[in-house]
Amino acid sequence: MAKLWFKFQRYFRRKPVRFFTFLVLYLTAGSLVFLHSGFVGQPAVSQNQANPAVGAPVEGAELTFLGDLNLGRGFRDTGEVSSIARRYGPWFKGKDGNERAKLGDYGGAWSRALKGRVVREKEEERAKYIGCYLDDTQSRALRGVSFFDYKKMTVFRCQDNCAERGYLYAGLEFGAECYCGHKIQAANVSEAECDMDCKGERGSVCGGANRLSVYRLQLAQESARRYGSAVFRGCFRRPDNLSLALPVTAAMPNMSVDKCVDLCTEKEYPLAALAGTACHCGFPTTRFPLHEREDEQLCAQKCSAEEFESCGTPSYFIVYQTQVQDNRCMDRRFLPAKSKQLIALASFPGAGNTWARHLIELATGFYTGSYYFDGSLYNKGFKGERDHWRSGRTICIKTHESGQKEIEAFDAAILLIRNPYKALMAEFNRKYGGHIGFAAHAHWKGKEWPEFVRNYAPWWATHTLDWLKFGKKVLVVHFEDLKRDLFVQLGRMVGLLGVAVREDRLLCVESQKDGNFKRSGLRKLEYDPYTADMQRTISAYIKTVDAALRGRNLTGVPDDYYPR
Repeated sequence: MAKLWFKFQRYFRRKPVRFFTFLVLYLTAGSLVFLHSGFVGQPAVSQNQANPAVGAPVEGAELTFLGDLNLGRGFRDTGEVSSIARRYGPWFKGKDGNERAKLGDYGGAWSRALKGRVVREKEEERAKYIGCYLDDTQSRALRGVSFFDYKKMTVFRCQDNCAERGYLYAGLEFGAECYCGHKIQAANVSEAECDMDCKGERGSVCGGANRLSVYRLQLAQESARRYGSAVFRGCFRRPDNLSLALPVTAAMPNMSVDKCVDLCTEKEYPLAALAGTACHCGFPTTRFPLHEREDEQLCAQKCSAEEFESCGTPSYFIVYQTQVQDNRCMDRRFLPAKSKQLIALASFPGAGNTWARHLIELATGFYTGSYYFDGSLYNKGFKGERDHWRSGRTICIKTHESGQKEIEAFDAAILLIRNPYKALMAEFNRKYGGHIGFAAHAHWKGKEWPEFVRNYAPWWATHTLDWLKFGKKVLVVHFEDLKRDLFVQLGRMVGLLGVAVREDRLLCVESQKDGNFKRSGLRKLEYDPYTADMQRTISAYIKTVDAALRGRNLTGVPDDYYPR
């Protein structure tokens, strides 16, 4: 060993340049290791050391900016910052990464403290937690729109949905329910009563049983609320008893659509009726059902504060539907006593069965069931989905079955029929894009679409023919008629179900008909996916079904079933 060391020394004495080169490399490597350890192994900052005004997070609480920021997951569940994350919830979107740039890319505990402070200030500007409130299923604390997701509900998702519709408040309940409104009509209760985690975000509070965690959405006041969501309903004759039909009236010398809609929204009414210089608010009722629309020329009187809008006259009202949800038909429950009859809601896939279930549940107040189990539908609020179809607790049973044995298991049926061209496209979208999504362009252009039409088009015909042949008591409803004249067609459906429903409730359903779980419409393709051969085949099936319906003295298929 001594001999080896001697040779090593002699080598560098003869070559001093090599020695100094080796020394420099050694020192450089040591410096790099030292610097690296300084960045990676940053010391933790205790709460006593951190400035309480800054609200610095503990070690490891680095923020991540990936699309929509979710602060509830970004912090450890300790200290003040964790509480802030749960209370205020996430509220800003980094569309181009600018928010991250504003926070700066500094290292160390001071950087994390600065980031925590800036993020908290951003949150307080946009959504502020204001407390836990009592909620009653018969008289909601927040009376705007509502939606449910029993699997993926988060604080941000609820806030975002309410803000998009222009509401001032967002409330979460039972871990999975979201309610929106412009004012809170309930008492404040103890924070301990809001004790349920969000279904899609553990560590974040989403109310409790009949308890709402409520947030005020600061940025929603003037933008979406003022200009966003009123729906034009038409021109209507003044009701006979105005004070009963539209209970709120306000004189508006400088009338505008926005002013009247804003007033009725603030008063929590779904209808805003403009009558010259007067604004009326109310609900659709038998006194003002909105079924007999008049010529718009009768309402063509310019608004005093708007040059290009009509504000109606004292005799003919211009009516808009506000963002306020009509809660008269929103309560749902299971049947109080087991039903002795099994009634099917039968349809070919893609014919609007889910939408029809939504309408039936609102009209009757009872849950519908299913021959199958679809977790996504259950998570969206169809609670009867989890019951066995023979349980007797649901008002009717969804089914796509068409075999004799399956059909004869039911005592009666509502048979929903839809234009096969649209039904096939809707089911293809569902199969490859989910209940409210769309199939990719590659699926339409690939082999999937021709194979799908070849297999499913015959089923569209045999499904209807089998139910007409083997069904014990069948009520035929055309999807197109249901869309065109919902009040009458839904009344027929409810009549078969044997439930007494007030007209006002049906009018409520009519004003809330779309719901939150309905495909917004078939995405228009740049081309017609049906080839000439497909059209000839489908047209033959349409003729067969039309003849079968007329053979039973029923209305044949609508004229628009034929091409295309």
